[in-house]
Amino acid sequence: MIKNILKFTLAGAVALGLTACDSKDTKKVEETKTEVKQTVIKIGATPVPHVEILEAVKPLLKAKGYDLQIVEFTDYVTPNIAVNEGELDANFFQHLPYLEEFNKNKNTDLVKTVNVHLEPMGLYSNKIKALSELEDGATIAVPNDPTNESRALDILVKEGLLTFKDVDFKTVVDIVENPKNLKIKELDAPQLPRVLDEVDAAIINTNYALAANLNPLKDALVIESKDSPYANIVVVKKGNENKDSIKALNEVINSSEIKKFINEKYQGSIVEAF
Repeated sequence: MIKNILKFTLAGAVALGLTACDSKDTKKVEETKTEVKQTVIKIGATPVPHVEILEAVKPLLKAKGYDLQIVEFTDYVTPNIAVNEGELDANFFQHLPYLEEFNKNKNTDLVKTVNVHLEPMGLYSNKIKALSELEDGATIAVPNDPTNESRALDILVKEGLLTFKDVDFKTVVDIVENPKNLKIKELDAPQLPRVLDEVDAAIINTNYALAANLNPLKDALVIESKDSPYANIVVVKKGNENKDSIKALNEVINSSEIKKFINEKYQGSIVEAF
């Protein structure tokens, strides 16, 4: 009888011990799962330099518990629509004047969170080596979206080649004086590097210039001043700017580590704006 009681007690103790071990092991597994769980931040960006900068951001965010997933775009419309419709958490490709005009025209509700960098726009040519060589009737290609076209035309104004009516966003229809009879060709921004052999010059956004192996500091005949207001920004849908994930993204993309990355990689052709 006593032997049976001892057997029962021993068996119960072993079972209890195993249960306790299982409970501890399960807890450890759950804690481990919690530790490695990553909150996803899905961000859209154009390739150069935006994706490159975000690749440098990715490991810094991972250390904070966020998995940055980068979706590449080659246009200036789709990434804004995707953020507005909730397919992306954020995007990084544009400046504030473009965003404001986009919101007005597309009835979107997008907001800036932080400045990141400035890409000075430049005038490039495969046919001339200096602006003084530009002949009468020459063709200059410019971006065709409202803010970037106006920004490009401002470069020609600064060089004394054109004057315009007093309007918010300049276009070819607003030209007042054109002493060299320049022909302004409006094209989608990504096409501009590809038409350099077909036009006398083109004013190209730096991200597309870099992607075409054009160095703004070495190859541009004229470059936009670094005090330009057109800093590139992180954009989210209104109401999401106070999410912890977006705050973490803002903190990292404006960190000293990213400032160092921009300065070392781009050597002044792109400058930080924070």
